[in-house]
Amino acid sequence: MNRFEFGSSEIDSDESLVCLASNVTLYDGDTKTALEDGEIALTSHRLIWTSPFDSSLCLSLSLKYVVSCEEEKRVFSFLRSPKIVLHLSPPSSDKGRGPVQTTPTNFIKLSYNNDLHYYLLPALRKALSAKRWTFISPEIPQPIQEPELTIKTRTGIVGIERGLHEKQKETEKTISIAFQDLSILMDKAKEMVNLSKVISTKIREKQGSITEDETVQFKSYLLSLGIDDPVTRESVSSESKYIEKLGKEVVDILESPIKEQGGMMSLSDAYCRVNRARGLELVSPEDLYRACRRLTTPLKLRVFDSGVMVLQLSEQDDSVTVEDTEAAIKVNGSLTAQELSQMLGISMLLAKERLLTTEKFGKICRDESIEGVRFYPNLFLENDMVT
Repeated sequence: MNRFEFGSSEIDSDESLVCLASNVTLYDGDTKTALEDGEIALTSHRLIWTSPFDSSLCLSLSLKYVVSCEEEKRVFSFLRSPKIVLHLSPPSSDKGRGPVQTTPTNFIKLSYNNDLHYYLLPALRKALSAKRWTFISPEIPQPIQEPELTIKTRTGIVGIERGLHEKQKETEKTISIAFQDLSILMDKAKEMVNLSKVISTKIREKQGSITEDETVQFKSYLLSLGIDDPVTRESVSSESKYIEKLGKEVVDILESPIKEQGGMMSLSDAYCRVNRARGLELVSPEDLYRACRRLTTPLKLRVFDSGVMVLQLSEQDDSVTVEDTEAAIKVNGSLTAQELSQMLGISMLLAKERLLTTEKFGKICRDESIEGVRFYPNLFLENDMVT
C-alpha cells in the first residue's frame, strides 16, 4: 500500500480513461484494509480508487509500479470474494505522500463481488503493455510572452461521462447497421416461406400419387423450419385482431411447456420459445407483452413485487406453490435459489420468486451470510416447539 499516493479523481490531459468499476475493496497483501466498496478508475497511467463515503479521499497508484497482475486462485470459491492480485516493484524516492509509509508486502489485492475480472483484468494488462506513462510529448518552441496565469485542463467526471456517452452512440450505430442487414435477410426468408407454402399446396392436391408417409415426412420437415403459418399483421384486418390471435398462438405454444415446468415460466423464456416456434416470422418483445396482457385463461400474465414478469396457469394458486416450496425445504433442511432451481428444473429467477413468495406467507425464514441467502423452515409454526 506504500505505492499509493493521495491524489485527485480528475483525469489529466495527457492520459485517457480505460474503464470504470465499483464496489472494490483494497487489500494490503493478504490483509483487508478499511478502504472498502470504492470506485475504481483505470487510466492509461494510473489506477485511481475513490471512497464512496468521502469524495475527497482519493488514492492513486502509478502503473509504473505494477510488475504483473493475475486473478487470485480460490480453493473454496463460495467462501471468499474474487480478487485481482497486483505485484508491485519498490516505490521510487520521488513518490508523493500516501496513506501508508512502509509495508512488508510487495503486492496488493482488489476485492469485488461481480464479474470485474472479465473486463478490468484484460484492460489492466493492455495498459501495462502499452506503457503510455513512458511517452514524452515533444516540446514545441513558443514565442516569449508575458507571464500569464495558466490553468491545467482536466477532464473530470463530466468528461468521463461524455466519453462514455460517445461510446454508447457508436455502439447504437453499429447495432442499427446490423439490423439493416438482418432486414435484408428476412426479406429473402419470406420468399422461402412462400415457396414452401406452394409446395405444401401441391402435395395436398396430389395426395393420390404421394403416399401418406411421404406427406407426413415432408410436413415434418417444414415444421422443423418453423413454418406453421404463424399470424402476421399482414394476414389480419386490424392491430387489435393481430394481438388477439397472437395471444391464442402463445397459448397453443406454451400451455404444455408451462404445465411441465410446474405452472410458471418467465416472460423472457416465453419470448424465446414463441420465436423459435414461429420460425422465420419473428415477433417483437412489445407485441408479445401486449398479447400476454390480454390473456386470462388458460394462461395469464403475472408481475411479482420485484418487477419480474411471468406467464402462469390461470388455475395456479400461490397456496399450492407455497406448500410445495415449504415441503421441499423441510425435506432438505434448507435451500438456496440455485439449489431449488436445480431440483425443480426451473430458472434461478423463478426459484427465487418462489422462495420470496413462500417467505411472504411466513412459511420459511431466511439467513443471510457471506455464502449468500439461504432459506430454512419457520420453526415458530411448529406445534411441538419447546417454549
